[in-house]
Amino acid sequence: MLPVEYKSFQPEFFDQVIELGNRVHGDNYLDLPVVKELYKKSFQNELNASIVALNKDRLIGFRLTIAPRHWAPDKWCTPSKWAISQNKVSYFKCNTVDSNYQGQGIGPQMLQRSVEQSIKQGAQAGLAHIWLASPNNSAYRYFKKCGGELIKEHPNKWRALSLENQYDCPVCGRLCNCTAAEMILRF
Repeated sequence: MLPVEYKSFQPEFFDQVIELGNRVHGDNYLDLPVVKELYKKSFQNELNASIVALNKDRLIGFRLTIAPRHWAPDKWCTPSKWAISQNKVSYFKCNTVDSNYQGQGIGPQMLQRSVEQSIKQGAQAGLAHIWLASPNNSAYRYFKKCGGELIKEHPNKWRALSLENQYDCPVCGRLCNCTAAEMILRF
């Protein structure tokens, strides 16, 4: 098993997170203003819920998590089906592991650490929009295996990102038509 060190997400990792995120999720998925904002929203009670995974000081994965009360449900969310107050729900923005390191338990370890921090922040659950077009639908299978429950599917979830930020989906290309699975993980 390769040595992996898990740390709290810090500004020193911004560039590496953007590079890995865009390599895995498609060009223009993340940029500096978005990452800076996600970093700020990761904190509550002086605790950071976002985690990075390193191998010999090289970033090989990250989980970006927004603290409860630092995000607002949008049209892609169905709070009436969560059975938990929305101010007690963290938001799992993305979980990303370098393809060379996938299948080694890094994703679940980052999730576990993020959940631990989220609980300390006052969360009782975490919400995610899972990419149903991931290779072999691995994102959905992973999150379900970790306890995630399907709330609703949302077609064209990332289309606005394509239109407004020139997001280049690795499956659809310039105009993303991918469906997101709104899933909740209760703590």
